[in-house]
Amino acid sequence: MQFSESWLRQYVNPSLDSDALGHAMTMAGLEVEEQHSVAPAFTKIVVAQILSAEQHPDADRLRVCKVDAGTGQELQIVCGAPNARASIKIPCAIVGAELPPAEAGGKPFMIKVGKLRGVESQGMLCSGRELGLGDDHEGILELPEDAPVGKDIREYLNLDDQIFVIKLTPNKADCLSLMGMAREVSAITGATLCAPKWTPPAVTIEDKRKVTVENKELCGRFAGRVIRGVNPQAKTPDWMIQRLCNAGQRSISALVDLSNYVMLEMGQPTHVFDIDKLNGDINVRWAKAGETLELLNGQTVTLQGPDSAGKMQEAGVVADQNGPVALAGIMGGNHCAVTDDTENIYVEAAYWLPSAIQGRARRFNFSTDAAHRFERGVDPQNTVNCLEYLSALIIEVCGGQAGPVDDQVLNLPERKPVKMRLARAEKVIGIPLTSEVVADVFKRLGFEFKQEGDAFVVTPPSYRFDIEIEEDLIEEVARMYGFENIPDQPPVASLKMSAKAEAKRGIHLLRQRLALQGYQEAVNFGFTDLESEQRLAGAKEQDLIKVLNPIANQYGVMRSNLWGGLLGNLKANLNRGAGRVRLFETGRVFKRDSNVQEEAGKVTGFHQPQKIGGLAYGSFVPEQWANATRAVDFFDVKGDLERVLDPLHFVTEGAQHPALHPGRSARVTLKSGKNNIAIGWIGELHPGLQQAYELPQAPVLFELDLDPIRELGLPIPEELSKFPAVQRDLALVVKQSVSAQSLLDAMFASKQNFVRNIELFDEFKPKAGSSSMADDEKSLAFRVNLLNPSETLQDPQIDAVMAALLSAVEKKCAARLR
Repeated sequence: MQFSESWLRQYVNPSLDSDALGHAMTMAGLEVEEQHSVAPAFTKIVVAQILSAEQHPDADRLRVCKVDAGTGQELQIVCGAPNARASIKIPCAIVGAELPPAEAGGKPFMIKVGKLRGVESQGMLCSGRELGLGDDHEGILELPEDAPVGKDIREYLNLDDQIFVIKLTPNKADCLSLMGMAREVSAITGATLCAPKWTPPAVTIEDKRKVTVENKELCGRFAGRVIRGVNPQAKTPDWMIQRLCNAGQRSISALVDLSNYVMLEMGQPTHVFDIDKLNGDINVRWAKAGETLELLNGQTVTLQGPDSAGKMQEAGVVADQNGPVALAGIMGGNHCAVTDDTENIYVEAAYWLPSAIQGRARRFNFSTDAAHRFERGVDPQNTVNCLEYLSALIIEVCGGQAGPVDDQVLNLPERKPVKMRLARAEKVIGIPLTSEVVADVFKRLGFEFKQEGDAFVVTPPSYRFDIEIEEDLIEEVARMYGFENIPDQPPVASLKMSAKAEAKRGIHLLRQRLALQGYQEAVNFGFTDLESEQRLAGAKEQDLIKVLNPIANQYGVMRSNLWGGLLGNLKANLNRGAGRVRLFETGRVFKRDSNVQEEAGKVTGFHQPQKIGGLAYGSFVPEQWANATRAVDFFDVKGDLERVLDPLHFVTEGAQHPALHPGRSARVTLKSGKNNIAIGWIGELHPGLQQAYELPQAPVLFELDLDPIRELGLPIPEELSKFPAVQRDLALVVKQSVSAQSLLDAMFASKQNFVRNIELFDEFKPKAGSSSMADDEKSLAFRVNLLNPSETLQDPQIDAVMAALLSAVEKKCAARLR
């Protein structure tokens, strides 16, 4: 909502300056989003009169003007405006004047004595744009004939008047007018409210146009009248044009300007039809399927009828016998629009139910001031009053004879009383209140109420659609009391520093460790597109969790893994020239919970585990002289994870995942006491997906369950041994299909005393025919660390342990000593 301060102060004039008034409105919930003068700052521009305008001797498009600027002597000014002529009043910048900069942030333009094509110029005649009053710069700004010569133009045009731009919340539809704002300011400041006054026009003709309202759920009240003999070419009063301009409206024609003025001042949108272009009686109804209408904005819309259930009609229309002539509550049609040839008009004001207007304009990809107001709620009791006001203005400006008002009251909303308990208001607002304070608030707001003990029963006014429940009244009390007057009392509680759980590490530590490994954190939506989800999860469409109202087509389903968003991030980075990318993300994924089912067996529950996932792409290390360039691989990322998860120990076992390369993927299993917990996956992106994402190289992906890797368990202290540890190597020959982990598991399962650790340190695969091993065999070398905390280990003890380890792998893995 935009308006000028002088317009507001015509109806309510509190003893506050502009800044204090803006602050008071903001503190009452009417946020002043912008406040500025009508025109930017400038100096020494006065009202002047052109005495003569002669052709420049050396330029066809320039004129040499003699100007009276009230300085006591004539000024000679060279001007290129096509409308420069003798006797007109114009704004003149005299020598020394500072004009607003041509561009934002520029320097002011200083007027000096100069020469144009050899002729001296002692000032400048100004256009509207040069004064910051619009974009018109085709000619100088012409002022009224009675403008006093020599008067400062800022004072004459009231250019220091303040423009307020109010950011209203959707529930404050009552403030979408000057009278609504004036009511609020009167309630906030206590200043007297002065409503505009006018005399209803006398009924001098008996002409009426029959109107039939077919759908009461569309239109609750319809009022109209015929006015004959109007002059559509009459000039809109200058003061009205100025107010419309300050409210962000441009002047179009007298009839349109008057209708817009009443809407801005009273909040009631109206419409003026050329009655001679209407064929027969008027019907107010829902649109029929296939009907078309050319609107005032030049757009032709094709309307739809009810859906298959007979509900959700697309739009209401005002129609004559030939079809629609206007979209109800949204925009008029071009067929019966008023023009310069119009003589007889039909003026309409109606109450359209908000539910019948909401969202309709947006379906046609435009919005109007009328629809903006009707879909929030317009005062149904003010319909005829506004129609009379507009009629009086039309007859005053355009002339004509008015017929009687045809007012049909069909379906007005019932304003039900709302009860507010004083104790409840005190609890919600957090301040002590008395019945006198609350009663004063309701009186200032113009609410009818009665007291029942400590409770107030309020009947909301017809223009307050937002008062429906107790909390609405509590909000009004808080607003009028003043949000800035409510004390800021922090909660009082006994606080103590809690120690971090020693057995559980925080997610921030994991993020920090990944960042130290060179990974950058990404934050993505919990939504993804259907195609990516099916590719990466291999899920059937019925297993996907679809979003009922997605914010965009590419966010139509809930993600079941983190890889879709990360691959999108990777693609975006590669498109911008990145060659080496390391990304990770922590967040929830969404899956159906098979434990919650309906009787028909349909899964209705959902599981939302937290995951940590990432990817590595490009070279192993940034390009440098000390290392050969090679692509990052499975083992590089596995090493990163080992460093991040330390001291937890995990193992990887080859397995297949629909999103990963069949031969280069593994399931990650966490060793936790006697149990092994599968916590996630690691591997290269599947070649098919690499091609689908158009990636030159396959990234290595990982995703782990967050909860298991945060559980560290309590540390178990152990005394340092006084005796030395012993190392022994064990080289084993096995089939190439046997994994190193299976050998480790077999040796640990034998539970030998003194064995502290076993590590794989070498792998050898012979070339065909070049070794004593078969082509399908390989050699794995393990280093065994042994320690006896009680005494120094002896060779017989060590040999017995090594023999037992060898026996275990021989039985379980068919291994032999190399």
